[in-house]
Amino acid sequence: MRFVIIGAGRVGLRAGRVLREEGHDVTLVECAERRVRRARNESFTVIDGDGSREEVLEAAGVESADAVGALTSDINVNFTASMIANHHGCRTVMRIDEAYREEIYRKYADEVDEVIYPERLGAIGAKNALLGGTIRAIADVAPNLQIVELTIRNEAPVNGYTMGELELPANARILAFGKRDQPLEIPTEDESLEKGDRLVVLAAFEELSNVRQLLVGESPTEAIANAGKAGTGTGGVN
Repeated sequence: MRFVIIGAGRVGLRAGRVLREEGHDVTLVECAERRVRRARNESFTVIDGDGSREEVLEAAGVESADAVGALTSDINVNFTASMIANHHGCRTVMRIDEAYREEIYRKYADEVDEVIYPERLGAIGAKNALLGGTIRAIADVAPNLQIVELTIRNEAPVNGYTMGELELPANARILAFGKRDQPLEIPTEDESLEKGDRLVVLAAFEELSNVRQLLVGESPTEAIANAGKAGTGTGGVN
C-alpha cells in the first residue's frame, strides 16, 4: 500500500520506518532541512515542502495514496493536510498533541478517520509502568499488535455497560478511557460506557474486527473493512 506521512519528526519518521519494514511504499513530506536530510539519509522518498499546501501533497502522490498521516507537531498543518487528503479520497489520520486544543478539534472528528495522541498515550504507558501495571511502553509493542482509539456509538453492544462488565477477546486490552470531551485516563471498573466515550485498545490484528463490532457497533462487514485499514495504518496509534 502507499502512504504519505506529513512530518519527518520523531512520530512521523518512526511511523514511516514501521510501514516500510512491513513492505509498504512511504513518502514523507517535511520542510525542515535537518529532518529532510535525516530522512533521505535513511533512504526515504521525501518531498521538501509545507504539508498544508495542496501542490506539495500532490507532488507527494496524495492522489494515489491509500492513506495520509498528518503527524507534525503543528495541529493546524495537520488539520489542513487531512482536509486535502480527504478531498482526494484518502484515509486520514491526524495527530493532536496539546490537550487544550482537543475540545476544539473534536468538532472536526467526522472529517478525519482517526485522531491520535502520541504524547498522551506514552504518558499513560509510563504511568501504568510506574504503578506496576502489565501494559508495556508503546515503543515495545510487538509488530503484530495495533493500538486504536474507538468511539462508542448508540448501536454498540457495550453501550450501558461498566468497565468491569466489559469482556474483550483474549488478545485485546484497554489502555485508556475517556468520557465524551474529557481527557483520556486509565479506567476504573465502575466507569460507565456511553455514546461518545472513547477507548484506546491494544489488540492483535486478527481481533480488531471483533473489537470494533463490540465497542463501536459496526456490522461485521464494516468492522472487517475498518480493521483492515487500521492494520495497515500509521504507526499503531489511531
